Amino acid sequence: MAPRNPLNIGAAARAISNFGFTHLRLVNPYNVAFQEARSAVNASAILASAQEFPTIAEAVADCTLVVGTTSLGHRQLHHPLRRLEYGGRLMKKNTGPVALLFGSEKFGLGNDDISHCHWLVRIPTREEHGSMNLGQAVAICLYELSRDSHAPVNEPEKIKRATAEEVERVTGLLLEALSDSGYLKELTSVSMIEKTRRMLRRMDLSATDALMLQGMMRQFLWKLRNPTV
Repeated sequence: MAPRNPLNIGAAARAISNFGFTHLRLVNPYNVAFQEARSAVNASAILASAQEFPTIAEAVADCTLVVGTTSLGHRQLHHPLRRLEYGGRLMKKNTGPVALLFGSEKFGLGNDDISHCHWLVRIPTREEHGSMNLGQAVAICLYELSRDSHAPVNEPEKIKRATAEEVERVTGLLLEALSDSGYLKELTSVSMIEKTRRMLRRMDLSATDALMLQGMMRQFLWKLRNPTV
């Protein structure tokens, strides 16, 4: 509704393209901003097909569900207000065209704008800073609408853990380097050896990392023992 910043118009168009949507409708846009926004990265097709309307009523005339976005603020609302997660699920269940209505950057949706909505949705921001940049708000809402909440979570690639023997080799080489460098002191060496061994085990090294650390330690030792080479 009445967007004025070309960067926000471009960001909204890009989000529409990112998440697989196709329609951008602008209600009473600031003409200069709209013209400047037409160069948005990878969103030229969305902007080229964008439709302009003088009123909200005309923009949503063919929609069976109109959902407004709001940061709530301190005004009293006369519409159901739902968090984006729940509202997104309801919108996806609707069988007809759905309009997601955003207000201007400066004022958001006014009471007259909201009167065209069936209900409202809000992004759960913290109370002290409830409003969001228009382009970011569009992206978050469209992500919620496009994501599959039942999609399987990809299991992380299984990493081969280092064996106790491999970690002990790293421990031995590190202790040699600490001893040759003078870091280990006679009075505290027993305590330091135990601390070093525990530290390396807390790292939960992979077999690959353990092998790489062994190579590093050997190079350190060689340089310590051959300083002039």
